[in-house]
Order: sequence, then C-alpha cells, then structure tokens
Amino acid sequence: MAVGGFSAAGTSGGRDYEAKITPVVIISCLMAATGGLMFGYDIGISGGVTSMPDFLKKFFPVVYKRTQEKGLDSNYCKYDNQGLQLFTSSLYLAALIATFGASYTTRKLGRKPTMFIAGIFFIVGTILNAAAMNFLMLVLGRLLLGCGVGFANQAVPLFLSEIAPTRIRGALNILFQLNVTIGILFANLINYGTAKIEGGWGWRLSLGLAGVPAVMLTVGSILVVDTPNSLIERGRLEEGKAVLRKIRGTDNIEPEFFDIVEASRISKEVKHPFRSLLKRRNRPQLIIAIFMQVFQQCTGINSIMFYAPVLFSTLGFGGDASLYSAVITGAVNVLSTVVSIYSVDKIGRRALLLEAGVQMFVSQTVIAVVLGLKLRDNSDDMSRGLAVLVVIMVCTFVSSFAWSWGPLGWLVPSEIFPLETRSAGQSVTVCVNMLFTFIIAQAFLSMLCHFKFGIFLFFSGWVLVMSLFVMFLLPETKNVPIEEMTERVWKQHWFWKRYMDDNDDDA
Repeated sequence: MAVGGFSAAGTSGGRDYEAKITPVVIISCLMAATGGLMFGYDIGISGGVTSMPDFLKKFFPVVYKRTQEKGLDSNYCKYDNQGLQLFTSSLYLAALIATFGASYTTRKLGRKPTMFIAGIFFIVGTILNAAAMNFLMLVLGRLLLGCGVGFANQAVPLFLSEIAPTRIRGALNILFQLNVTIGILFANLINYGTAKIEGGWGWRLSLGLAGVPAVMLTVGSILVVDTPNSLIERGRLEEGKAVLRKIRGTDNIEPEFFDIVEASRISKEVKHPFRSLLKRRNRPQLIIAIFMQVFQQCTGINSIMFYAPVLFSTLGFGGDASLYSAVITGAVNVLSTVVSIYSVDKIGRRALLLEAGVQMFVSQTVIAVVLGLKLRDNSDDMSRGLAVLVVIMVCTFVSSFAWSWGPLGWLVPSEIFPLETRSAGQSVTVCVNMLFTFIIAQAFLSMLCHFKFGIFLFFSGWVLVMSLFVMFLLPETKNVPIEEMTERVWKQHWFWKRYMDDNDDDA
C-alpha cells in the first residue's frame, strides 16, 4: 500500500475530512498492532505446548499418563483436565479483571501509555512462564500475560480507529486481528520445531519466545504518537491539533478538529462513563458491543485455535501431524484476514458477516456428521480421505471466521461509541470477550468429552443465531466518520432510532 498521495476523505454533516494516507499513520498502526501479535502468540502457543509430552509430564502427570496408556485412551476425553484448562483460561480471567484498570488509564493517561503498560506485563509474564518450575509459577506468568492482554486489547483497537482516516479505518483496524492471526501462525510453527527438541526444554523455548512480540509492543508504544482524540480529551488541544495535522498530511483539518473538540466537550460533562453507558441513548451501542463479543466466542473459533493440536491428535493424525495441520489452519487464518483488510471498506461489515455465517454453519455441520459417523471414542478408524475432509472443513471454517467475526468483532465496537463513553465501552467489550473466552477455554475439553462430535452442532446453532442478529439488528458503519455515528447510523436504523431521543437521560 502506498503511504502518500492518496486522499481519504470522510464526510461530516456535509463537510469533508481531508486526509492523506501518511507514513506516520501506517507506521503508528503497524507498531500498535503488535499488541495483536502478542495476543495471537499466546492463543496459539498454549495449545501446542499442552500437547508436548515433556510439558505434560512436568506439570500435568495425570494427563501425561492418560495419553501414554493406550488402554485408557479416549479420542474425546484424554485431555479432559481442569488444571490443564486452567493453564490456558487463566490468561483470559486476568484480562477480564485488568480491562477495568485499562479503561481508567486509556481515558486519563492516553492510549499510548496504556499500550506501554501492556508491554511491561507481557515481558514479565513471559519471563515467569519460560522459567516456570512449578504449576503456581506457570499460572502466575499466565495471569500477568492476561493483564497485558486486557490493557492491549483495550487500547490498541481504540488507537487504530481514532488515528486512521475514515475511508480506510476498517482496513487499518483489522491490522490488530491480522497480527493476532500471524501470532497464532508463528506460535504453531515454533511449536512444530520445539516439539522435536530433545532434553525436555522445548516448551520453555516456545513460551520464552513470546518475549519478542512483547518487546516489539513496548518499544512501539514509546515511538508512536498518541491519538488526537485522546490528547484533546485530556485538554491538550494544541498538541492534539498538531498531531492531527501531522497524521492527516494536510493543513485543512478544521472540520475534523472541530468535531473532536465538540465530542471532547460532551465527554467532559460525563463524570461516570460506565453509568452513562446504561442511558437509553447508549443502549444500542452497548447491546451491539456485548453481543458481538458473545457471538465471536460462540462461533467455536477459539476452541479450534486453542486446541488445534489436540483436535488433530483426536482425529488420529499423531503428534507431528497435528502440529503440521495446525500450521495449515494458521496460514489460512492469516491469508483470510488479508481478504478482510481488502474488502471491509469496500463491501462493508454486514456483507462479510452474513456470508461467513453460511460458510461456518455448513462447515461445522459437515465436521459433526463425519465425526459422528466415523470416529469412535476409543479407536482411530477414520479413513485418510475423511480425515483430510475434516481438515478442509476446519480450514473453510477458519477462513470464514478470519474475514468476518475475527476482525469485525473488535472493529465494530471500537468505532460505534461516542467519545464520552468510548473507553468505558471498549472496556466492557474486552471484559465480555475475555469472560466468554475464559468460559469456552475452561469448558471446551470437558464439553468435547461429553458432547463428542455434537460440540460442532452446538456451535453451528450459535452461528445461525448470530447471523439472524446481524441481518436484523447490526447497522452498516462503512465509511462513516467515527464522531458521526449517532447522526448517520443510529438515528437512521429502523429499530435503534427509537433510543436516540436527544433529551432522554434516563438510565
């Protein structure tokens, strides 16, 4: 993508926001989006590490014994262990709690310092995990990583939405999700290599290499500029105006500057942003943000990406083959997210979500039928052809998620809240996301054990529900300036416009 000479104008009440796609915007977004790289690496690394025999032998000997004794082997239940699930899910529990502190720092200190704090949490958590000598140390490291996720997922999507020109806001915001998918892919590649290391320390290298994206985020947060919206919100008007001029590449910034100042003025009148979220005029944004997070997790994607190596082992692929298959799904994830970057500001958010709904529903149903007919609980009698079909369907599912609910689950909430409730709204978004991620991560292996192939039918049912939600209740936000959402989106929607009474302040 060229970084100079292109105009990205957005309209606001009949005025144009003049903006070029400047190098400082592209560089700042690339640096900030490394928060997604860290998040993705954490998602991908946990599934691979928890399938390594040396890791299981040291921290989860009961699970290790179960995987080694063939007579006790169960395709669906061999990894069902609450401690093992806690290793993964503790990160998301910590992120859930940390997001409330992140909401305060994002609003009072700015987006940039919040990303720096996230980087520090990531670095310390990585050190503890790589050096872990017992289960307590391992979980403590995951909790600190979770705090980093809470702070990063609070600040980065807001930073990207606010700094990007309107016409490419979707594409630049999806850089966060693209980095998540790249992080997952790198984690799968690293796990594939470290699993072959003899001596029992390969898992330490896998966990320790999380320090690379952690340092990238920390350094990047020092180098980027804070957003004009954040600076103006904190009373630094001249600095905010100078940054706006710098990132837009033009002197004609008065219309956008005026709208940000006006939004900031309204923001300052709100003393309790979380309480303000419950007011009638803010309910549509709050409902959309909450359900986007619930539905994102109920697609079943994290179940597949967390435990991709475990899932493919269940399909009888064996240890190396399972990691290899996980690498394939990771590559599909990255490539499909690139499709979303290209198309989200052209065909819109709704079209991507609705198309993906059909694709996800069909692929999960096929997976359930094949596993239900051919995979027995204590045998690996699935033919190679059917096993390959399952992998193809998993990739079909992953690709549809990667250009829809994956990036748009973060993009849409980050762009729909007014400035006065934006930090609080993003905090609720991250909190709900982490809550349901925690629930799914903690319950998935037990659900797999009890539901067996039916778990995919369970998630396909959710896909149907969320597609109906998008069809009737999600408005299109493509090419709408972020400070103009109320006038041009919510007041025009057939259902949500009834909540947009300017004089209604009732909670």
